[in-house]
Amino acid sequence: MEATPRALSVSTDEGVATFSAEQLRMMRDEFQRFLLEYQFGLREVETKLGILRDEFLLMHDYNPIEHVSSRVKTADSLVDKISRKGVEPSFDAIRAAITDIAGIRVTTSFTKDAYRLFDLLTQQDDITVREVKDYIARPKANGYKSLHVIVEVPVFLSSGRVDVAVEVQFRTIAMDFWASLEHKIYYKYAGAVPDGLLAELQDAAESASLLDARMERLHGQLHGPRPHPIHAV
Repeated sequence: MEATPRALSVSTDEGVATFSAEQLRMMRDEFQRFLLEYQFGLREVETKLGILRDEFLLMHDYNPIEHVSSRVKTADSLVDKISRKGVEPSFDAIRAAITDIAGIRVTTSFTKDAYRLFDLLTQQDDITVREVKDYIARPKANGYKSLHVIVEVPVFLSSGRVDVAVEVQFRTIAMDFWASLEHKIYYKYAGAVPDGLLAELQDAAESASLLDARMERLHGQLHGPRPHPIHAV
């Protein structure tokens, strides 16, 4: 087990601040509890998505969800973002300013399923929608497509209720494949991607969009229309 230092001195604008081992332990424990709230928030949303998936399988013999992945930012990643955004280092300020500490990605077969699941999740009584960004209807300049929503979900702890922000991304298999490749390319080139490769990425995004539309048409011809609410964002 990693030992906690006896004391830590940190340079500040007012001089040097020294923290005792007990203070450091308290800071560590508070930070862990803070991140735990987001882990619980993820569980709540994952449970809701699992219920929708199982109900669709039973009632419609159809699963609109291909895959679900989730994560809570690591402490190092969160500290880096706090520093980049210049957020005040208090839990209240972090909660208000950083809304992607907890994130879930829902991969669907078809674009209509992404909107369908968005509707079914956000219309639930205990879900509060904070922000919606529809990059499917309005793709980013580089071709990125995905439907993003920041929701708040209540988590009930022994100390009381906490409303936790969770970012949920809905995208098709084709969109997810493109986004994964784009991320790897930007990482390899440290953000300075050659113009020719950027053009190839944009062309690939258009091809992915055409594939989505074609596969959805084929699916409709095979199975016919299925009842689903579509919400224009």
